[in-house]
Amino acid sequence: MIKRIGHIGIIVRDIEKALTVYQGALGLHLAKIQERPDLAATIAFLPTGDSEIELVQPVTSDSDVAKFLEERGEGIHHICLEVDDIERALSDLRERGLQVIDEIPRVGPEGERFAFIHPKSAHGVLLELYELPTCQSELDDHSP
Repeated sequence: MIKRIGHIGIIVRDIEKALTVYQGALGLHLAKIQERPDLAATIAFLPTGDSEIELVQPVTSDSDVAKFLEERGEGIHHICLEVDDIERALSDLRERGLQVIDEIPRVGPEGERFAFIHPKSAHGVLLELYELPTCQSELDDHSP
């Protein structure tokens, strides 16, 4: 069911300031910064081998990510687990008693589908399930 850790999301107050650590001090490559109005966030993508670190900065004070930041402060926001079939994964997890936040997967700007599992069901950790678009998944499976 779980293929790999897709990324770790880290919530920050200021992406530019956070990049001085992750890009400057740690030497990670900044692949892109993306505005995500659907999440009321700006996200910086930093590839790390077969995974990524995502720096997530809220852009409004009333969004879910802003509320998370105010309640918990900066740090790990979520762990993303890549799956082959997100509907099946959600169904399996519901059958096993986990509380899902998204009954129906959301669709991201590049066709990726994702859904969150409530932290109450995962010992305080917000989990994201993530399914790559079919064409991207096939490319990854055939890469050298």
